[in-house]
Amino acid sequence: MRWILLLLLLCQVVPLQGQTTNVSPRPQVVNIGSVFTFKSLIGKVIKVAMQAAVDDVNANPSVLNNTQLNIIMHDTKFNGFMSIMEPLRFMESKTVAIIGPQRSTSARVVSHVATELKIPILSFTATDPTMSPLQFPFFIRTSQNDLFQMAAIADIVHYYGWREVIAIYGDDDYGKNGVAALGDKLAEKRCRISYKAALPPEPTRENITNLLIKVALSESRIIVVHASFIWGLEVFNAAQYLGMMSPGYVWIATNWLSTIIDTVSPLPFDTINNIQGVIALRLHTPDSVMKKSFVTRWHNLTNVGLSTYGLYAYDTVWLLAHAINDYLQRGGNVSFSKSPIVSELRGGNLHLDALKVFDGGNTFLERILEVDRVGLTGRMKFTKDRNLVNPAFDVINVIGTGHRTIGYWSDHLGLSVTPPEEMENMSSAGQKKLHSVVWPGQTTQNPRGWVFSNNGRHLRIGVPYRYRFEEVVSVQRNGIITGFCVDVFVAALSLLPYAVPFELVAFGSGHDNPSNSELVRLITAGVYDAGVGDITIITERTKMADFTQPYVESGLVVVAPVRKLGSSAMAFLRPFTPQMWLVAASSFLIVGAVIWCLEHKHNDEFRGPPRRQVITTFWFSFSTLFFSHRETTVSNLGRIVLLIWLFVVLIINSSYTASLTSILTVHQLSSPIKGIETLETNNDPIGYPQGSFVRDYLVNELRIHESRLVPLRSPEEYEKALRDGPGKGGVAAVVGERAYIELFLSNRCEFGIVGQEFTKNGWGFAFPRNSPLAVDVSTAILQLSENGDLQRIRDKWLLRKACSLQGAEIEVDRLELKSFWGLFVVCGVACVAALAVYIVLMIRKFGRHCPVEAEGSIRRRSSPSESIHSFLSFVKEKEEDVKARSSRERQLGDI
Repeated sequence: MRWILLLLLLCQVVPLQGQTTNVSPRPQVVNIGSVFTFKSLIGKVIKVAMQAAVDDVNANPSVLNNTQLNIIMHDTKFNGFMSIMEPLRFMESKTVAIIGPQRSTSARVVSHVATELKIPILSFTATDPTMSPLQFPFFIRTSQNDLFQMAAIADIVHYYGWREVIAIYGDDDYGKNGVAALGDKLAEKRCRISYKAALPPEPTRENITNLLIKVALSESRIIVVHASFIWGLEVFNAAQYLGMMSPGYVWIATNWLSTIIDTVSPLPFDTINNIQGVIALRLHTPDSVMKKSFVTRWHNLTNVGLSTYGLYAYDTVWLLAHAINDYLQRGGNVSFSKSPIVSELRGGNLHLDALKVFDGGNTFLERILEVDRVGLTGRMKFTKDRNLVNPAFDVINVIGTGHRTIGYWSDHLGLSVTPPEEMENMSSAGQKKLHSVVWPGQTTQNPRGWVFSNNGRHLRIGVPYRYRFEEVVSVQRNGIITGFCVDVFVAALSLLPYAVPFELVAFGSGHDNPSNSELVRLITAGVYDAGVGDITIITERTKMADFTQPYVESGLVVVAPVRKLGSSAMAFLRPFTPQMWLVAASSFLIVGAVIWCLEHKHNDEFRGPPRRQVITTFWFSFSTLFFSHRETTVSNLGRIVLLIWLFVVLIINSSYTASLTSILTVHQLSSPIKGIETLETNNDPIGYPQGSFVRDYLVNELRIHESRLVPLRSPEEYEKALRDGPGKGGVAAVVGERAYIELFLSNRCEFGIVGQEFTKNGWGFAFPRNSPLAVDVSTAILQLSENGDLQRIRDKWLLRKACSLQGAEIEVDRLELKSFWGLFVVCGVACVAALAVYIVLMIRKFGRHCPVEAEGSIRRRSSPSESIHSFLSFVKEKEEDVKARSSRERQLGDI
C-alpha cells in the first residue's frame, strides 16, 4: 500500500514526458494587426467592418473555443513612410498576422520583412498583379487580383469591336503593373494600348489637364482610367472642362470609381454630372441571406456607405479566425523568438533587433491557405497560385443620379447579363453579353472608338509614281496625282461618316518603277500614313501592314506572241494528235479482228473466201464509226465486245466533233508558249514589270533562275522585247498582272494571254497595322462595288477599245491519248477476255465432238503442230458441219 501511494503521488507531481511535448496551453488572447489610413475613403469602411467582424468572432465561442481575437489598428495618415513603419511596430510585439498595408507599393516593401520574420501579410486592397507568391511567400491577397479586372476590360473592348485604348494611370507599382497586365490581356484579343498616359502618384490639376490635352489629340477615344481614390474624380472633372465627356468618347474606370459611388452616396451633383455615361467595374459579391443581413446591420453601425472592400475586410478577419483556430487545434503554439540575422543589427537608435520571428509562421501560413468557407463575398478559397476562386466583376453604367448594372464578367464565362453563380449550370453560347449602354453625351449608339488626331496634320498618302501606265496612277506636271486608284480612294473616303484630311505624295522618280514592297515598309516606319496605288496584296506585305478589301482582282498571267491560225485542207486532222490517230485506227482493226474470230464459226456473214472475209472485217470495223454496220453479231461474246466498242466510238466521235467545230468556227491563235508550265521547263528569258513582286514570286516560288529574268518598265519595252524574242536579246514571254496586261493588249493584236491565270491576287490600299481606317475604307469599297460606282470608275480609266482578235482563243489543245487511254484499256481488256473465253469453249467442244481424233493423236503421240493444225481446222469448220459430222460418226460406231 505504501508503494502504491508513493507512485500516485509521483504521477501527480511529475507529468509524463509525452504529455509535456504534445499539450500546448491555448492562449487566452491572439493578436492581429491592421495598418491603413483611418480617414481615407476605404479606411472609413474597413475600420468599421473589421471591428464588427472581431466582435462577431468573439461573440461566437465555437469559432476560437473561448480564445479572444484582438485586432490592433494603426493609422498611417496618408503617409507612405508610415504605412511601412507601422507594420514593423507590430513585428516587435506578439502579432501572428497583419492586415494591410493599404497600398501595393507599401505592401511590396513590408512583405520582404514579413518573409524574414514569418508573419503572414493579408491585404484586400493591394491588388498589384505582379506580387506573386514565389517572390512574396508570406503575402496573401484576400480580394481579386487586378489581372482579372484587366481581363474584364479587355473583353469589353473586344466585345464592342474596338482595337486601341488609351490608359491613364498613376506612375507607381499599382498603376504601372495594372496597365501592363491590361496590355497583355488586350494583346490576347488582338487589341493594344495606343498611348500609356502616366500621371505622378499625386498629380495636380495642371498635371491632369496637360495630360488630357495630349489624350484629346490622339486618335483613340477609348480611355481606361486606372486611378487612385484620391485623384480619380479630378480626371473626370478636367475631362468635363475640356469637353471630353461628349459623344464619341468611351470612359472605362476600374473598381476605384464603383467604390466611391458605393461609399459616398449620393454623390454631389457636379461629381455625378462629370461621370455620366462612364462604364465602371465593381467586385462581384453574390447575393445571400448573410450578405443581406450584414447590409441591414451596416446602417446601424455607421452612416458611411458599404463598399465591396468592407465586405472583404469582414471576410478577411473571419478567414484569420478560422485559420487561428485550426492552427491551435493542431497543436500550434503562439511563440516568438529573435532572428539570428536581425540580432546582428543590435545597437543604434532604430532598435531593429527588437523584431521577432513567429516560430509557427510557416505552419500558420499553411492553415490560412487551407481555409475554405463561404462569407459575405462568396466562397473564400485559394487556388494554387493564391488567387481567390471564381473571380468576377459587375459591369455598371453611370446614368442620371445613379447607376445600373449592365452585365457581369467572370473568369470562366466571360461577359453575360446573368450573374455568374446562376450561370454555373447554363451554357454561355448564344447568351446576350451586355445590356445597352448610355454613353457620354447621352447617346445609346455605340461609339466608333477613334477619330483622326486633332493636331492639324494631314494624312500623308504615298502613291507609286510609275514610268508608264498613266491610267492606273499619273502625276501631272503641276503635281496633281490622278488615275484609277486615286479615284477609287477618293470615292471610298467620300462614303465615310467623317472627314479625312489627306495629301497625296508621289513615291518614286517617275523614271523607274518604284517597289511597292518598299512603300509598304515606309508605311510601317511611319514615313507615310497609307499607300494608294497598284499595291498587290501578298503574304509578305500583310506581315507589315493592314490592307483593305481588294478593289481590283488581278492575278498573274503570261503574255506571249501569238499568230492566227487559218483554215487548211488538213484542218480535219487537228483535233487529234498523231499518236491518238494511230491508236484509234489500230483499235478499229483490232476490234474488227476480234469480232471476226468470235463470229467466224457461227455467222455466215463472216465466212467465205479469204478475200471476202478480209473485206468484211475492214468494212465492219470502220462502219462502226458511223454506227452503219450491216453485219449482225450472233455470239454473245461478240455482242459484248461490240457493245463496249460502240461506247468507245461514241465518246471519240463526240470529242472529235466538238473540237473540230471549235477549230472551224472560232478564231484560233497559236503560240509556242502554252503557259507558265512552258516557261518553267525551258531556259528562255522571261520579262517582268520592274518594281513588281513578280520577280520574287518567280524566283522564290517557281524556282526560276534570276539570270533568266528581264525587268521591263513600260508597254513599249514589253512590245519590243516580245518582238525581238530570245534570239535577238528579247524575251519569250512576259509575266505580269492581268490588269496591266489587259491594258497592254488593248491595241496590240500580235500578242495574247496564254495559259491560265496562275495566282489569285488583288489590289488594296495599305494602312499601318491595327489602323481602324482600314476597316472603314474596306466597308466603303464594298459599298462602291454594290452601287456600281466601282465599275463606272474602272470603265472610265481602264476600258479601252478591244483588239480585233481580243475575242480569239489561244489554240485549243489537241486531244491526246492520255485523255482516252482508260476507254482503250477497257475495250482491250474486253477483247482479250472474250478471246480467252472463246478459246476455252473451243477446246472443250473440240474434245467433245472429236474424241476419236483426240484419242488417236494421243496414241500416235503426234507432234504439237499436228494437234494445233487439227484444232485450227476444227475452229474454222462451221458449227452445223461439226454437229452433223459428230452425229454420223456416232451412228457408224453403233453399227
